[in-house]
Amino acid sequence: MNSVVSELSPGLLDSSYTMTINGKSAVSQLTLPVYNPAKREAFAQVPVATRAQLDEAIDAGRSAFPAWSNSPVEVRQAAVTALADRLEERAEEFMALLTREQGKPRAGAEWEVGGSIHWLREIAKQRLPEEVIEDTKLRRVITRYTPLGVVGAITPWNFPILLAIWKIAPALMAGNAIVVKPSPFTPLTTLRLGELAQGVLPDGVLNVVSGDDDLGRWMTSHPGLDKISFTGSTETGRHVMRSAADNIKRITLELGGNDPAIVLPDVDPETVAPQLFWAAFQNNAQFCQATKRLFIHEDVYDSVRDALVAYARTVKVGDGAEDDTQIGPIQNLQQYEKVKEFFEDSRVHGHTFALGGQIDENATGWVVPVTLVDNPPESSKLVVEEPFGPILPLLKWKDEADVIARANDTIWGLGATVWSKDLEAAQRIGSQIEAGTVWINEVHQYSPDQAFGGHKQSGIGCENSLHGLMEYTNWQTITLNKVS
Repeated sequence: MNSVVSELSPGLLDSSYTMTINGKSAVSQLTLPVYNPAKREAFAQVPVATRAQLDEAIDAGRSAFPAWSNSPVEVRQAAVTALADRLEERAEEFMALLTREQGKPRAGAEWEVGGSIHWLREIAKQRLPEEVIEDTKLRRVITRYTPLGVVGAITPWNFPILLAIWKIAPALMAGNAIVVKPSPFTPLTTLRLGELAQGVLPDGVLNVVSGDDDLGRWMTSHPGLDKISFTGSTETGRHVMRSAADNIKRITLELGGNDPAIVLPDVDPETVAPQLFWAAFQNNAQFCQATKRLFIHEDVYDSVRDALVAYARTVKVGDGAEDDTQIGPIQNLQQYEKVKEFFEDSRVHGHTFALGGQIDENATGWVVPVTLVDNPPESSKLVVEEPFGPILPLLKWKDEADVIARANDTIWGLGATVWSKDLEAAQRIGSQIEAGTVWINEVHQYSPDQAFGGHKQSGIGCENSLHGLMEYTNWQTITLNKVS
């Protein structure tokens, strides 16, 4: 992001939005504006961390790490659970703030803030016990999991607080300290979370710094960070990976997707249409695991398409702060311009719009209409690339082997869904899809105990579950010769 940075002046920086470094609030002489996407207006200013402040945050983490990592796991559990309690006490404020900075309607804000509380509490219960490999009269061999040190977390703007918690909770429970950088588009809820943690967590254990792309580059190359956990685009993930290589940082990358949904001919169109709609358009399709290619069997193609169009016409798109809004605006101008390119490409190539297709650029916010494109060519930009916005290609299929090959014909492999009354056929197809998560007759069901990660260029590593907790540890094997 090419950010606009402004000099601090009286009243410009809202003092309620401060960074947290070593357990204390911190500001900067430079600030960034934060926009309400439903209004296209800046409503807050946040600090832009200097390189010296990043160093201070990392140093604070390194100082806090020995005591935190050696504390009993019950102490860490109590602290992380207490943070959940504080967040629950302030849930209404967080939901309102999330809608204002991110644009999502109330239902989406409730899901995200409620999910954040749940994840903190459930991850706090997770344990990685020592594994006894051998225990005889002669030898004892164990493998244990030791914390890495100080973790750097870089989080996105689509689910700013929940995806921060997905990193914060396991990092802390594994015994690490952490430095979190939220997206410059949606920093407010994460900065507020850092404030809540003051007095709950030991100083330096959780540091939250805000800034632009420079801050991200400083973090990924910083020798004081032992790991980078990044959620964002595949292109940025490549840069993170290159930068982290300088000192062989551990990395977890949760990147883009081009998720297929495969609809079999035995579905009931009226029943499945709402599920398919929200699989694609939840959070205004600003969702790494949104359905982005909808393969419908030719026998039910017309009826499913028509049911989707009919259902979509009942869904209100607009300002997330309005009670009846179900889909909010595109979160930022940069993404709005990218989404417009997909609309323009479909128009230029003569694609048929089953619904939508025309953006009102004079709308109050960065609002884009839900758009369904009727069976565009497989080579179209819309099919090959990831729009990350509310425009979805509907594609016909006839042969099972062919649709599996088409579904897998992508650089990504994050998620997929299969829809059918024939569970055997659905599982047969689903098991052949190259994706980290495959849902059958449901979608977007997550759990702190369910592994989440991508295949191919959708990422490296795992979040959630004990597999995700392991990502924040080193494996250490200790052998003991009892007779020496």
